[in-house]
Amino acid sequence: MRILLWHGYLLGGTGSNVYTRSLAREWSRAGHEVTVVCQEQAPELYDLGAATVVRPELPGGLLPVFVLDDYPGLEARLLQDFSGEECRRYVEANAAVLRGLLPADLVFANHVLMGGPVGAATGSRFRVKAHGSELEYSMRGRPVLETWGRESLAAAEAVFVGSQHIREVLAEVTGHVDRVVEVPPGVDVEEFVLQSRAGAFVDLLAEADRDPPNPGNADERLPDDGNARRFAEFLAGGEPVVVYFGKLIANKGVQLLLEALGSLDARAVVVGFGDYRGELERLAGALEPGRVLFTGPLEHRHLVHLLPLADAAVVPSIFPEAFGMVAAEAAACGCPPLVARHSGLAEVAAGLEAEYPEPLRHLAAFETGNAADLRDKLAHLLALPEPDRAALRAACRRAVSARWSWAGVAARLLAPVA
Repeated sequence: MRILLWHGYLLGGTGSNVYTRSLAREWSRAGHEVTVVCQEQAPELYDLGAATVVRPELPGGLLPVFVLDDYPGLEARLLQDFSGEECRRYVEANAAVLRGLLPADLVFANHVLMGGPVGAATGSRFRVKAHGSELEYSMRGRPVLETWGRESLAAAEAVFVGSQHIREVLAEVTGHVDRVVEVPPGVDVEEFVLQSRAGAFVDLLAEADRDPPNPGNADERLPDDGNARRFAEFLAGGEPVVVYFGKLIANKGVQLLLEALGSLDARAVVVGFGDYRGELERLAGALEPGRVLFTGPLEHRHLVHLLPLADAAVVPSIFPEAFGMVAAEAAACGCPPLVARHSGLAEVAAGLEAEYPEPLRHLAAFETGNAADLRDKLAHLLALPEPDRAALRAACRRAVSARWSWAGVAARLLAPVA
């Protein structure tokens, strides 16, 4: 097949970005001809298989987003703050690029808005992936955007959701939508693998040594300067280590982890960027010195070695999540995820629990927003004897391999839809 894969953003750092580049890689590996249409300025940094990248020029440099971040060379503005005319120009600029790349067997577009309108404006066969952030952060409670989303999806051959939760949110926000198909996101089970601690430590330091300079950590989208040295010092001790990786915004709940950490004999590595980092650093400053290491954003090349060094990964979101890809990635490395039990995260927890030994199933999730429950579950998890820890590592890997491999996900997204 010849596939045009449209994504309005970059290819690194956040869930839908990783999703897009992973699809490009897997479809390309499967023999399909793939062109990714996105705003990534350095696609050579990512493994896209044989896929090519085209970058549309945006009218006025305006980029509609759901969470405000810095996009060099563009003016990011919340979608709900765009005028009708600005929306129209944005859609047409992207659709024109796609039309110029036709013919194609399929246009696959990310996000209900703006993916739905862009796909529809091509006049070609198209499918849409609803990620959830557009629904919760920008569309919900805004009738004009809700209606636009529903009308745009009416012509789609299929609308994919990553979980039952997002199926329900899509119905709540847009009203009835036909041909909705549930396919969870995936994990590269060849990249995220079990690894010995000794090997992971050496490999993590080597990857951090490859990072570009970032004096004063001026670029929030780059890893913090000097991470190799900082990792070496922080991870050299024998204390248990907990990892969080994701956006640093209040809705992700990292503050709950820091609160729980106060009464645990453990340290935390906090990976990511976002406007809440300063507040999180302030909260971490109330703990004993050296208890928390902030690293800035890390790519998969770092995470595949960091996760095997961690005793647990915490996903403490207090806002609905479409799925919980970070939890599945941690599990693939044998690092037990402890997730807030709600929305798509609860579905990840259920998949893990199905593989966990019965006495340990309660360690997959904690009560949303409850720092005390998070602390108690972490304390139990970190105190497990080695035989139980080995059983959890193996169960995590089984759950991911059986349910969330990218190769299987990519194939399901191209399957016929009744």
